[in-house]
Parts: sequence; structure tokens; C-alpha cells
Amino acid sequence: MAKVRKRAGRYFLDFYDNQGKRQRRMLRAGTTLKRAKEKLREIEDQLNAGVWIPEQNVPKFKKVAADWIEHKRQSLRASTWSVYEGHTRNHFSDFDNLKINRITTARVEKWMNAKRAAGMHILTLRKICVTLGQIFAYAVRHGYATHNPLTNAERPRDTGTDKKDIRVLSPAEITAFLEATEGQKYKTLFKLAIMSGARQGELLGLKWTDVLWTASQLHIQRTFNNGTWYKPKTRTSNRKIDLGPAMMRDLKLWRVACPATELDLVFPNASGQPMNHSNMRTRHFDKALKDAGLGPMRFHDLRHTYASLLIAQGENIKYIQSQLGHSSPTVTLNVYAHLMNPTNQAAARRLEDGVFGIPQFSTGHNLGTSNEKGPTP
Repeated sequence: MAKVRKRAGRYFLDFYDNQGKRQRRMLRAGTTLKRAKEKLREIEDQLNAGVWIPEQNVPKFKKVAADWIEHKRQSLRASTWSVYEGHTRNHFSDFDNLKINRITTARVEKWMNAKRAAGMHILTLRKICVTLGQIFAYAVRHGYATHNPLTNAERPRDTGTDKKDIRVLSPAEITAFLEATEGQKYKTLFKLAIMSGARQGELLGLKWTDVLWTASQLHIQRTFNNGTWYKPKTRTSNRKIDLGPAMMRDLKLWRVACPATELDLVFPNASGQPMNHSNMRTRHFDKALKDAGLGPMRFHDLRHTYASLLIAQGENIKYIQSQLGHSSPTVTLNVYAHLMNPTNQAAARRLEDGVFGIPQFSTGHNLGTSNEKGPTP
């Protein structure tokens, strides 16, 4: 029977583990009887759940993180794995030498607050927390801890002080950028990026069979990143993107000029292989921006430009989500909510028209002619 015992002024726990082996665990000096009984109940709960392990066998966070990242190597893309590996190597030193089961929710919250105080962008911190949560979940699955301390932690909120890491081009800037782009291939590539919202890897992995000429659509079925072919990350990433007639016309003209390649690529390099994204950005994308008098931006901002244009013309958020390949409209809203107009008087007027049948005019409601008097005070 498990008991709390005392020896030389200190409490210790006396119990048998699930293998019938007697265990004695000395508690630190100053531990009260009440706390000792609480610790004993915790151990009994762990024994009943079959997850108790001797304290000396509980690994430190650094060991669990290393085991987890190695476990994930085979199931993740090389680029994604590299991001996770960087997180474990660069951001968790506060936890590295702690026993994994001794890390509390309070300690996790303190770590998050310290990261924010040091100037870490909230979006970066959220991504790192995903990695941290998976490490804790791995520890729970393997019986090293009874719960994930990140689950109940209060996540940092966006206070509005973080600058949105998004830049979009206006229609005039798009025209200037494309006019400054040299070569039919790159002009078509950059225009397609803007008019489809496809990711860089999706564009570089396009084959001519992915262009649905009759339907005026682009079928995204693969990506090419860092020298490797991948299937789309999620079910929604495998999608068909609607294209306008001008974009389809440009693709037809490029189809005629594009050299035939064994891989049937839409945008091959000179040897018929997938384009090197680094050379493309440095020699053509960045150069066109500079020649157009535009500031530096990421290639991914062309995707943001596409989304902002759809939002500006009032397209349904569900449609925008499906075209971008996001997993849900919530993801789209989280990224682009700040681009949405907070006022919409036209919508308010349409609402009144629908309810009361009030005819609408360009200057507002039909409230009478200018010589009509208002109500008597």
C-alpha cells in the first residue's frame, strides 16, 4: 500500500510500481505533509493510467526534442523538417535542461512572454509554438509526461503593434512591374503568379497538361521546391484556379514560344529542367522591381497581391480560400482580414432596399427633393 513516510525530518513516498517493485521517492526539504499526499496521489493516478516511470528515467526536454525531430524526418518535406529542426535548435534553450515532466504551463507562458518582450513577431511565435506543442505531445504519447503544458497556456495576442508582413502591388504597380520584366517567359510567369495566386513552387512545377484550355483553369497537382518534387501539402492545395481570357491568351502565346522539354514544363530553364528559384528571383524578379522603381518584396507577395485584388472587388471569402488552396476560410481570414474594408455603405443601402424596398440612387436614399422642408422641430 502506498504511504507517505518521514525520515530525518523529510517526507518520502513509499509505493510499488506496476512491475511490483518497491519504490521510495524522497521529497525535497520543506515539503509539507499536505503536498506530500498530493504528490502521492499524482503517482497513484499515473500508476493507474500505466504511465508512471521512475524519475531518474524521465528524459530532459532536449533529448525528447531530438527524438521527436528525428521521428519526423521521414514524414515531412525536407523544407518543413528544416524549419522544425531550426525551431528546436534555436528557440527552446530555456527548456533544454529541464525534465520534460517538470515543465509547467506557467513556465511555458513565461517563455512566450519573454519571446514577445524580445521583439519576436507574433506570427513567428505562433509557428514556433506549433513545434513546441508537438514535442510535448510526443512526450505524452511515450509516457514521459502526463499532459501537454502548452494546451492550457494563454497564447499571446496580436495587440496591433505588429506590422503586417505583407506587401501588395496596386494595379498601376503591377503594370509597371510587368512592363519592366524582360523576356516572354518571365513576364508570363510573373503575370500568372499575380493572376492565379499560385505559390512559387506550384508555378515552377507546372506542366502544360495542367493548363485546362477549355475550362480556362490551372490545375495545381504538384510543387517543385529546393530541387525536389512534392505532391500538394493538403487536399485543398490540389485545386483548380480560374483564369481570365487575357491570361489564357498569354499562356497560349507562350505555349507556342516555349521550347519542348522532356518534362513538359511550362517554365523550364535553358536545359529543360525546373527553374532555379534563387536565380529567377535575383536575376529577373528583383531586377524588374528595381527597374520599375518599386521597393524590394518577396515573390510570395505576388500571391498576397492576388488575394488583395479579389478582396477589393468583393469576392466571397470561401471562393478566395478555394482559389488560394487554404485549408479553411478561417486561415484566409487570419491572413487577410486587415485588408478588408471596415466600412461598406453600399452594403448597408442594399440591405435597406431589400427590407423596405427603398430605391437607391448614387448619392444615397430617395429622401425627397432639395426644396422639401424637413420635419418641424
